[in-house]
Amino acid sequence: MFKNLEEKEIKYILENNYIGHMGYVYQNRPFVVPITFFYDQDIKAIICYSADGHKMHALRIKPDVCLQINTIDNVTNWKSVLVHGVFEQKFGSDAKSYLHKFSLGVKDIILGKEHKKASFIDEFSSKKHDDNIPAVFLIHIEEITGKKRNT
Repeated sequence: MFKNLEEKEIKYILENNYIGHMGYVYQNRPFVVPITFFYDQDIKAIICYSADGHKMHALRIKPDVCLQINTIDNVTNWKSVLVHGVFEQKFGSDAKSYLHKFSLGVKDIILGKEHKKASFIDEFSSKKHDDNIPAVFLIHIEEITGKKRNT
């Protein structure tokens, strides 16, 4: 049986995960890609980063975006959250600040969930101090829904 997630369940999933699937539209075709994210509860937005390629080009043209996050135990026991929002790219010191917040947040989630240090997070520290910073962006949340199946 499918049920709507309660707000506290949605918040828990957003705050305790860092990998989701982002959907966007480019040239009237849907695309879905895996993406690392951090939910910033202070500003009620999702922080992401990306190399400057197809996805970023598409989002600059049509900024409507969705992010789907799952927790799956098995085919009859899962939870899914869908965030609808609007893309906004950050630049300069704002981008560096958000990238720093992203890296600290993801590091804490990995340490809490997987009980190990995320070695790849050190790469973000060097990226935020040089001129080769990746494209940093927010997903400003417009709507969040969630479903679950427990049998």
